[in-house]
Amino acid sequence: MRNHAVSRRECLTLLGSAATVTAFSVNLACNKETPRPEKAGIDYFKQNGRWFNEARFGLFMHWGVYAIPGRGEWVMYDEKIPAAEYAKLADQFNPTRFNAEQWAEHALRAGMRYAVLTSRHHDGFCLWDSKVSDFTAPKTAAKRDFLAEYANAFRKAGLRVGFYYSLLDWRKKAYWDGPVKNPQAWAEYLEYVHAQARELCTQYGKLDVFWFDGCWPYDPPSWKSEELLTMIRSLQPEILINDRSALPGDFDTPENAILPSDRGWESCQTTQESWGYNSNEKQLDSLWFILNKLITCASKGGNLLLNVGPRPDGAFPQPVIDRLAEVGDWLRVHGETIYGSEPVTAHYNYHVATRKGKLVHIHFRWGENLHWPAWGPYWLYGVEERVESAFIPATGQSVPVLWQDGKVRLELPREYPGTMGTVALTLA
Repeated sequence: MRNHAVSRRECLTLLGSAATVTAFSVNLACNKETPRPEKAGIDYFKQNGRWFNEARFGLFMHWGVYAIPGRGEWVMYDEKIPAAEYAKLADQFNPTRFNAEQWAEHALRAGMRYAVLTSRHHDGFCLWDSKVSDFTAPKTAAKRDFLAEYANAFRKAGLRVGFYYSLLDWRKKAYWDGPVKNPQAWAEYLEYVHAQARELCTQYGKLDVFWFDGCWPYDPPSWKSEELLTMIRSLQPEILINDRSALPGDFDTPENAILPSDRGWESCQTTQESWGYNSNEKQLDSLWFILNKLITCASKGGNLLLNVGPRPDGAFPQPVIDRLAEVGDWLRVHGETIYGSEPVTAHYNYHVATRKGKLVHIHFRWGENLHWPAWGPYWLYGVEERVESAFIPATGQSVPVLWQDGKVRLELPREYPGTMGTVALTLA
């Protein structure tokens, strides 16, 4: 992964900030199933992606030897550290506080339904016992297969399991030379990449997600992407593959942005600026900011894959643990508005909406310190189905509501007891 340095102000714009919108209308007509272009043969997302659309919220983890210097996952590249010098970090990588069961507990506490862990990032360090590399955790100081521990613990906790895998490896000269300059070396490099993908798909039981990255700047024939995906599907028939193998795969993965597509999609975003652990970063996304991203993704029919960079000792940073717990507290009350929700076609000013059956949730999200329209009646327009009642999920308090000819008048209380202002509408 690479942080594209999208500012918080820019993120708010991408999230659909209401600052410049003047209309108060919303169309609560639920989208029908969005048509997706059929691939030749099987539409794998349509066949295997139901759980993905129901989950809506997942945990991303960037972790490796780059956690030791603590300056982000691109430290080798950014600081031009020679491969031989960088390799010495593996002799220090012995994370005595790593506990996969605790990681799974953090994910469950946050209300997440699946997880994706970096098996190997661009630096080439493998968290498993790869037979085609010596730069691995089991063959260096740690002497542990962290992928096995992760997959077993998360699966036992009832969470879906995914592996991130980078096609590129900064340590390999063949990657920099490319297939044209040195075709023989490139062919050997491809054998290495495909062999590792096979290992990941054969050594850890059933996988739910294969999350590629790092295909740039080469095209699908260069990577033999068709062969690679065919092999993965033959070994893991129910797996979902993302869009970063140089082929479209099954679902899209916009990074640090919410960009809905006509396919399955998830927005991968960080809790801080770096993806890997960075000891220099003290600012952590607020609860409001994370919930805003999660709700906005769900309202547009997508997922949020929220990243954490564990420390070099293997533990999650405590501020991150605390923030994830706060997200989970909110989801325990409002989970019905996220899990299995359907996108709502909306034209909004101060809110977004999700729907599940006959229940529509209206989320007010103006800003961190202003999230509730306390001035009086609030109007919604274009509500085609009759609204029978309304209430505040956080308290169960009934909200007086009037529906007539597609217009809804809500008599909201002046104050709201929570972080995100949410009202539920019950349709006839």
